Amino acid sequence: MSNLLADLLAERDYLLADGATGTNMMAMGLPAGYPSDLWNVERPENVTRLHESFLEVGSDIILTNTFSANRCRLKLHQSQERAREVNEAGARVARAAADAAGRPVVVGGSMGPTGEMMEPHGSFTREAAEEAFSEQAEALAAGGVDVLWIETIFAFEELAAAVAAAARTGLAFASTMTFDTAGHTMMGDTPEQAIEFVHGLTPRPIAFGANCGVGPATLLDTLCSFARSADGDDIVIAKGNCGVPEMVDGEIIYSGNEETMARYARMARDAGARIVGGCCGTTPVHLAAIAAALEGYTPGPMPEKAAIEAALGPIAGPKASGERRRKKGRRKR
Repeated sequence: MSNLLADLLAERDYLLADGATGTNMMAMGLPAGYPSDLWNVERPENVTRLHESFLEVGSDIILTNTFSANRCRLKLHQSQERAREVNEAGARVARAAADAAGRPVVVGGSMGPTGEMMEPHGSFTREAAEEAFSEQAEALAAGGVDVLWIETIFAFEELAAAVAAAARTGLAFASTMTFDTAGHTMMGDTPEQAIEFVHGLTPRPIAFGANCGVGPATLLDTLCSFARSADGDDIVIAKGNCGVPEMVDGEIIYSGNEETMARYARMARDAGARIVGGCCGTTPVHLAAIAAALEGYTPGPMPEKAAIEAALGPIAGPKASGERRRKKGRRKR
């Protein structure tokens, strides 16, 4: 099976991913608490416009609007029986936007966490997780994605279930985890442990990295930790938030700007990332700044913690991580 992502990585030093989905759709009028995934069917023109806005500033990879479209998450909105419909629709919308770009664009089928706590920490079984992820992965494949993109995972057990489901489709897959608890996942795992875990997966992801989290400084620190355990085959993904989330007048605002994201992007390349994009709060304007910063840039040495903090602010510790969870809960990309 043709693998467009692998082909582009073989041709280029880096690829530009896209930015946020949920926070940009909120700016389009998505009601608070309403699943953006349902817009694939109800407001596909808005989803198309978001994809187009990222393509216009140079994205090589766009992710489908299906982050929360597994049946476990859709059940919260009494829409679990629509999982296949919503995922296939999201894939077709993204596929059409990519095909109209006039250049090769990878469509990644976004698969976020189920929101359930898996055994042995909770009651959700591996079998149930694989069933939910398989339903989503099969629908995304039917809709025409190039690669499955498992993102914002915080537990190895859930990542293994998602990988098993993705592998059954025959598509390549990529994955990112989130390290938003003092440099660890919510389950207490370090970036070094995550790389070791991924190296033991069969098959292995075509690319692996970090997304979301507390802010770009902490994500950069995570990438540097990856480098200590990475091997020559690792393709690293960086998809950091646009600054740190702050509560302002009852709304979550991201502290970053174009300059922040330009500095983050260059330092991500310095830290070894070959796929760079943005997560929560990252608009097409921010992504344009990332694209401009990376154009013609030659990566430098691995950044030290002091340099990261000087450029992007403090690397978050336990207190900052706890504040983020109280303000946001699990994020909407």
